[in-house]
Amino acid sequence: MAQDKDNRTGKKDKEPLKNEKKGYVYVDHTADLKVKAWGNTLEKAFENAALGGMDFITDTSKVERKLKKKITISSKRPESLLYDFLEELLFLIDTEGFIFAEAKEMRIAKNQDGDYEVWCTALGDSYKGYERKGDIKAVTYSDMEISEKDGGFEIIVLYDI
Repeated sequence: MAQDKDNRTGKKDKEPLKNEKKGYVYVDHTADLKVKAWGNTLEKAFENAALGGMDFITDTSKVERKLKKKITISSKRPESLLYDFLEELLFLIDTEGFIFAEAKEMRIAKNQDGDYEVWCTALGDSYKGYERKGDIKAVTYSDMEISEKDGGFEIIVLYDI
């Protein structure tokens, strides 16, 4: 991973990891959008992985938090949970024109059956009226990682663009 760089600055992303205010960096990839996200909690890392994708589509800092969507997903593995969560956000763009900008009250836990679950209120707006910078076709399992690092969590996710 020492070769990974932030696409915007060309700097190695190992050094600025803790200094980045957004909670994610774009990592060089030949054809797709590779995002390295982190957070003090797994929930924050999930949110930042989502924001890395949404910020590719539009500048989420400009998106008003007018609409709320309740999201509840369960899955057998943490990686599947992440995949399903990110796919749900892409589905909301495609079906309802909803662009995600923030997660409120997000919780990730194991249920009594041993499955992982995520609950949150997704805040955002209709993407109409916002500059569209790019498109994401899908989330992939390729290169996906969820790990505990430096007292927090780090996620690597690859979006098919």
